[in-house]
Amino acid sequence: MSYDLKPRWTSALSFLRRATRNVPPLGYYDPHARDNGSMLTVVANTFPAGLSEPINAILSGNSDAAVLVDQEINGGLRNYYLSLGFSGECLGQHAGGDQGANLGDGNGILNETAVIRWNYGDPALGSCTETIQGGNHFRYWVQNGKDADSGAIFMATSYEMPIAQGHDIIPNGYNLARDWLIGNATKQAVNTSSLINGTTFSGSTQNAGYTYQTDVVYVSGLLQNSSDGINHYLTVGVNGSNAIDGLVAVMTVKIASAPVGTKANAASSDYRASIPLLWLLLIFQYFLF
Repeated sequence: MSYDLKPRWTSALSFLRRATRNVPPLGYYDPHARDNGSMLTVVANTFPAGLSEPINAILSGNSDAAVLVDQEINGGLRNYYLSLGFSGECLGQHAGGDQGANLGDGNGILNETAVIRWNYGDPALGSCTETIQGGNHFRYWVQNGKDADSGAIFMATSYEMPIAQGHDIIPNGYNLARDWLIGNATKQAVNTSSLINGTTFSGSTQNAGYTYQTDVVYVSGLLQNSSDGINHYLTVGVNGSNAIDGLVAVMTVKIASAPVGTKANAASSDYRASIPLLWLLLIFQYFLF
């Protein structure tokens, strides 16, 4: 016989947090399902014209609400990225061209929210090194439109060559960039060639007193295993393989511990509920389950 050891008030608070967004069970909405959405970016000035880059990682809307806030304080998204070894752009200045994405949420095509770069162990200036020497980086967009407000973060990862080589993508650079990101998040090696639909990884990272637990599952069906329409397809595909393998890494991130006195440490966080409301939620749960 097994027992649910999680306190029901904790489940109730989780329910209340998710109720502030319209989060589906998967933690995201498939962009293809509405509004001409796509898991491919819109890239200007490609040759031939009309090539795209894959959105190959998703930070699920089922993650802790604090992690989905685009800030460095209070355990937010930027602090999570720092725990993975990634920082914002060099000295806060955007370099390179924008890419667009339509996440099927009613917002249409929007430019990336930001570009995040591998920081080579230097959170303050390391992204400047990445800009010059190349390395892992990603763009991200938030699925938050009126038609699909999951709050999920959609990321297009790639590993680029040095600026002297025009920031072209290394061979297999879309798949490898995704998997090195996941390796950083889970503190283990990810063998790209062995991945299949349903492969999972878990691990934890720390930064600024926050510990993040990341659970990852690779899913198929959102992207094709193909080179068709993929930017740099002639050089990214290796040994007869396609430029992308069709897998997307879905990451669910929870704050396992936080500095005492911070918002993320408090059980109620920014979603503090009154005692009567908590009782109502508890009663609601018992009737359902």
